[in-house]
Amino acid sequence: MSAVDEFGYWSATELAAAVRSRQVSPVEVMESFIRRIEQRNPSLNAFVFTAFDEARERARASERAVGSGEHLGLLHGVPTAIKDLFDFKPGWPATLGGIPALRDYSLPVSCMWAERMESAGAIIVGKTNSPVMGFRGTCDNPLFGPTRNPFDLTRNSGGSSGGGAAAVADGMLPFAEGTDGGGSVRIPASWCGVLGFKQSWGRVPLVMRPNAFGATNPFIFEGLLTRTVADAALGLTALAGPDPRDPYARAERPDFTAAPRRGIAGMRVAYSPDFGGFPVDPRVARVVEQAVTALGEAGATVEPITLRLPRDQFELGELWCRLISPLNIETLDGLAAQGIDLLGEHRDQMPAPYLRWMDEAQQTSLRQYSAYQVIRSEIFDMVQAVFADHDLLVTPTLACLPVANSPTRGETLGPSTVSGVRVDPSIGWCLTYPLNFTGHPAASVPAGLADNLPVGMQVIGRLGADADVLAAAAAAEQHRPWDTHYAIARQRPLTAPGP
Repeated sequence: MSAVDEFGYWSATELAAAVRSRQVSPVEVMESFIRRIEQRNPSLNAFVFTAFDEARERARASERAVGSGEHLGLLHGVPTAIKDLFDFKPGWPATLGGIPALRDYSLPVSCMWAERMESAGAIIVGKTNSPVMGFRGTCDNPLFGPTRNPFDLTRNSGGSSGGGAAAVADGMLPFAEGTDGGGSVRIPASWCGVLGFKQSWGRVPLVMRPNAFGATNPFIFEGLLTRTVADAALGLTALAGPDPRDPYARAERPDFTAAPRRGIAGMRVAYSPDFGGFPVDPRVARVVEQAVTALGEAGATVEPITLRLPRDQFELGELWCRLISPLNIETLDGLAAQGIDLLGEHRDQMPAPYLRWMDEAQQTSLRQYSAYQVIRSEIFDMVQAVFADHDLLVTPTLACLPVANSPTRGETLGPSTVSGVRVDPSIGWCLTYPLNFTGHPAASVPAGLADNLPVGMQVIGRLGADADVLAAAAAAEQHRPWDTHYAIARQRPLTAPGP
């Protein structure tokens, strides 16, 4: 097999270095990835839009820049993709998660992630699949259908950034964008066996309009999906820094590229096998319990702790749905003002669980909404208490293994019970959303396999301590390498199962 065919499993760090040193050209790299996408995407359904002609032109421009000695960005010539949700490029479709009425909708703006990645020299080749409005932890919608898991095509990739996670695991991209309002970077990262990184609140600007303050309830992030910790550190360096359009953006421009090399000797790690009250599949629990020992081997002190959620996990799952609903109502009202009434004329295109929460949100009083924030504050206090005498908190990322895709397009949900305990099928099986209540940095780190399916370990850091999370993830990568797991994805069938 030629080196060009093998670009699929090169890291972004390796590709950027090879382009910069003229060992490879951006054009040959781009052509290789385009061929991989054309060959492998039909069976996976990770990409829902591609702009190959535009990508080729940008690759040629990148090659000219290398030859002329111009300044090259951190990710010069490296292919990537954005998500088909609230993530935009001028002229590109924006179906907001596969809503048929938005098939031809677009906005004349770029999202912050696209702006910063293109400024760093990366080349965006297309958009990846997501569920309707990102409002569930699986990746399926009525327009495009489910994204299949590259470790088992009968199962789901996880959501909402499921297309990006699957593409990275399958070698169609070295890294991709993932947005995260309740775990949407970390959930598919866990099920697809990649690294999903959600930084501290304010670390990466998020430009929201018309409401500049809209991404706080819960905290929403533009994060990273990668196969290596070094790539996450490189990507975060490219993304981080202030922007005058974001009232919450941090002022500093840190360089995170050294974080994976700094070690974690002497750090204190709290390990909670259930994050204070989530039911967890024993197969998942066993893998994570073994994986956390890697941090001890790297010199950290790992201490099992007993956490207690201030409310039942089912109530908290519903709290997440309630908190994020007003932002959705704002989006729906904006579309209705443009003549696209998704709660009226096109109501039949919206998932029933989503409609339930939108209908409730329109009847919610200010007093009720304030009570929701009080409960959210209880979660914040619980997490902060851990960091009074620990540097990191580790939990499973998810409570279960990847679920089977529904035979009906758009209807794949998570489980309604885990180990006999009732959970909300949209997000209640995800131990991720509490960190969107609080804003702490968190990563889903590949922990191992159960029944040949990936399991993620969630590593959580103090507010602002993104480098601590990267260092711990790198220690896990060194002591429990996961790169060999991608052989399962590389050798998968290239025909899709089922209807």
